[in-house]
Order: sequence, then C-alpha cells, then structure tokens
Amino acid sequence: EVEMDELTWEVLTEVQGRWEADIIKAFLAGSGIDSELFQEAAGQLFPTTLDILGLVQIFVSKEQAEDARKLLEEYNASTE
Repeated sequence: EVEMDELTWEVLTEVQGRWEADIIKAFLAGSGIDSELFQEAAGQLFPTTLDILGLVQIFVSKEQAEDARKLLEEYNASTE
C-alpha cells in the first residue's frame, strides 16, 4: 500500500483504463511535468502497472498542478 503525501501531491484527474492514463502521463512528461498513476482496488490505492480496466488516478505535484491542469485542458480539447 502506498500513501501519497498529500502535502506535495494532488489528484489531477481520473480516467478509465491504464492506456489513457499512460497517454496523459506521456503528454505531461513532454512538458516536464512528473506524474504518478494509481489504481484503486478494494478501497486502497496501488501503483498501477497492470493494464486492467478501472479508474486510474493521475497525481501531480502541487507545485506543477496549475500547469498540469492547463495542459490537461489542451489535451482534452485536442481529443474531442
């Protein structure tokens, strides 16, 4: 079980499925923003490595959260 440090990390968004989370993670990384993917199972958050369906939460550092949100808006606009 992993405890995300709530003082330094926050949830950017939640997506269905690991593949989309990976795309967003790569998109953010292209702009120098680190993110961590976690999947919830039985009420616990786990670092996700399996490509299984289900909600994946994307965490970013609070320092980069504002930039990450702007990028996410761009990403969402480009995929609609």
